[in-house]
Amino acid sequence: MSNLRLMVRSGSTHDKGCVREERSEVKVSCCVLKTSLEGDLQAEFNYSGIGVQSSKTTLFTAHLELPFQRVKDRMETRAMMRRNRRGRRINRKLPFDQRSHRQKRFSNRRGNKLPPSIKANRQLEYRVVKELSQLFPITSIIYEIVKAKGDKGFSPVMVSQKVMTEQWLPNIAPVTAKYGWETSKRRELLGLEKDKQKSNQTPATHAVDGVALASHEFLKYKFLKGDQGWFEGSVEITNAPFSVIKRPPVSRRQLHLMIPAKGGIRRKYGGTVTRHGFRKGDYVEVERKGIKYRGWVSGDTKTQISVSDFGWKRVGQFSAKKTQLLKRSTNLIVNTSNGRRAFLRGVASGVSPDVYTPRLPLNQRL
Repeated sequence: MSNLRLMVRSGSTHDKGCVREERSEVKVSCCVLKTSLEGDLQAEFNYSGIGVQSSKTTLFTAHLELPFQRVKDRMETRAMMRRNRRGRRINRKLPFDQRSHRQKRFSNRRGNKLPPSIKANRQLEYRVVKELSQLFPITSIIYEIVKAKGDKGFSPVMVSQKVMTEQWLPNIAPVTAKYGWETSKRRELLGLEKDKQKSNQTPATHAVDGVALASHEFLKYKFLKGDQGWFEGSVEITNAPFSVIKRPPVSRRQLHLMIPAKGGIRRKYGGTVTRHGFRKGDYVEVERKGIKYRGWVSGDTKTQISVSDFGWKRVGQFSAKKTQLLKRSTNLIVNTSNGRRAFLRGVASGVSPDVYTPRLPLNQRL
């Protein structure tokens, strides 16, 4: 069982009764992925949001930190090292047909594969949705797609949208695509606030758009003639658990370091195995001078274990004998310390801080 599933089932981030109610009465739930094109260009690749909504309550919200930049940097480093090895191996003073070029053994170039960095982003989103489908009876998924703008041209965020909406996500539930302007209109209609600073780990950055998109399943606009119409259905936006989810930044095992050590002795670098039975990414509890700390295993020495916080900053090195394993690594780390329920603060004056039901005019354009 993953950290996310254990977190919700244990009730640490949500009321258990609400989950049981959704299971027993089989309420329609909707899981939403949100990748924003607004604001800074880097925010398109580094963050995403998820919201799970039913007609009576908001069940779950999440802020995803995507591994785009880390995978991109590692691929560039790998290419640089490969070129350096090729330069040392090939004698360019010889004719081309006498050089030590690697021969093509077989043609295995498909020509339609996803870039590794973007594929890692989509795999993280898909895995979180798959875990949530084990917790909630998700019956539909609404995915916001990015459309190219005429003067700005193509955006890398557009890559893999068809893979998500046509191949991966339909394995979980039927998928509906929405555009960014529809998300903005619905968010304003519901009175939800938006934080334009994409890096802030708050519900108002990306998770709020997920909830706004999810409401399309329960509150639909019916056209009468032209732009005139009315809203049909109802939805209640409530305070919901909020979590920040990302992959642990563990380095792959390397047999050859970029800078060799003197004497030809190669030290161990990377990998997930430690000398004390723990793995990098394990959630552990350690003790020092009567004070207990909790964090994730990030390294080891001959007698100690390095423990880091959610930001992967090392808390300290602790004795392996005083380290207690709480949860094995699932290649996902979930931060619940800042997972507050302040989702509807300042939504509307005179409205209960726990439940907000939008009052909709009969003839309002969507």
